[in-house]
Amino acid sequence: MELKRTLVRAAVSRPGVLLAVSPGATRQRLAVEAELARRGWACVSGPTEADLFVILGDREGEDEDEGEGGEGDWVAALWQGIPAPKARVWVTDPGRVADALDSGLADLVRGEHGNDHAPDAPDAHHALHEHHEHHEHQQNGDHPTPPSDHGGHDMHGGHHGHAGHDMGLVEGLPMADRADDRDGLRLDVLHVPLGPVLADWPAGLILRLTLQGDLVQEATAEPVTAPPSPHPPFWDEPWLRAASGEHISRGDAARRLCAAHLDSLGRFFAVAGWDDMAARTRHVRDRALAGAAAAELTSLVRPLIRRAQRSRTLRWLTTGLGTLPAEQARQRGVTGPALVADGDAYNRMLVWLDTVGRSAADCDVTEALDPAEVVGPRGRLDTPVPPSRALLDSLPRLLEGTEFACARIIVASLDPDLDELTHVPAPGTVHSHG
Repeated sequence: MELKRTLVRAAVSRPGVLLAVSPGATRQRLAVEAELARRGWACVSGPTEADLFVILGDREGEDEDEGEGGEGDWVAALWQGIPAPKARVWVTDPGRVADALDSGLADLVRGEHGNDHAPDAPDAHHALHEHHEHHEHQQNGDHPTPPSDHGGHDMHGGHHGHAGHDMGLVEGLPMADRADDRDGLRLDVLHVPLGPVLADWPAGLILRLTLQGDLVQEATAEPVTAPPSPHPPFWDEPWLRAASGEHISRGDAARRLCAAHLDSLGRFFAVAGWDDMAARTRHVRDRALAGAAAAELTSLVRPLIRRAQRSRTLRWLTTGLGTLPAEQARQRGVTGPALVADGDAYNRMLVWLDTVGRSAADCDVTEALDPAEVVGPRGRLDTPVPPSRALLDSLPRLLEGTEFACARIIVASLDPDLDELTHVPAPGTVHSHG
């Protein structure tokens, strides 16, 4: 028994962590990611690789969300897909992340894998629905793999596992139908859902794809069911607070903008397979959120910007993906970086890099933010439709006709924030509801 306990303790000393992030839980996610980086614990791409299941978000309304597509539904399905020994924790308070992770690790060491640890949360519900975790796909497509200029990382890789919802399955794999392809040939049709829980994926997004071969024939984007929140979205908070009459400095807004785009860039680099660059970018994001001075941030972002701009492999992989001309973006209500980029995934990345450089230099500015300046990281916040709703509405057309291997890069290059869709502003404040 003691030998078994020793072996288990050694095996889970650095557990594989699966994050399940609900819309509205950005603050908790950032706190967990920073703590995981400090401990050297790795995030994994799917349940079969996980030891510790970390669920992020408010558990209010959990029972109401047990229906199809609800939060309790997919959380329960993911938990069932994790092999023992396993443990789960529910993080609702960003200030108690370390305690929650310590509790989960202690459960793993003891071999107790049925408990939830959230100091302010009730017991987990036991209504498990009939869901299946789909096997991980490796999206290598038919491309030749280019010579890498990223220290040996294969940028066609990254994490492409996905958890889905009710479909016909044979031994865990979705069944194929048949339909005419674009050339009139009868080919297998595969219906593949991506999300809502994937590494480096917008929290709460479900993307449903219809594939023939490796091409996306149809795509729909939808958020998971989530209760409305009176709290402003984390990334939009400085501008919404300023619009409601609070004194917010331009430096505070610039710091949040810098961190938001670094967060998006970290996700973009990760799905392109550049893990080292993603980790460096997230480290700088955490320094920005921790209050690092403008001089320090500028010295940290400059080498990141130069390295990304000079990467021939990154340009090769992302040029031509998800092209969104400015005129089409304007017609669809897109108002943020995707409009400014006037182009493809690579152009959108360049806009983020440029904004990161400028906003890092402005982080110490004490001058008040103009209340009329209501443009957050994803676009204008003074319109009836939140900017991320326009990004979601643009996704299907950008994905249709592209290779499946490219889908996640296109999603990451838009990086919609589904927190914006759950926010219900108080009367008289800036509209940001969907």
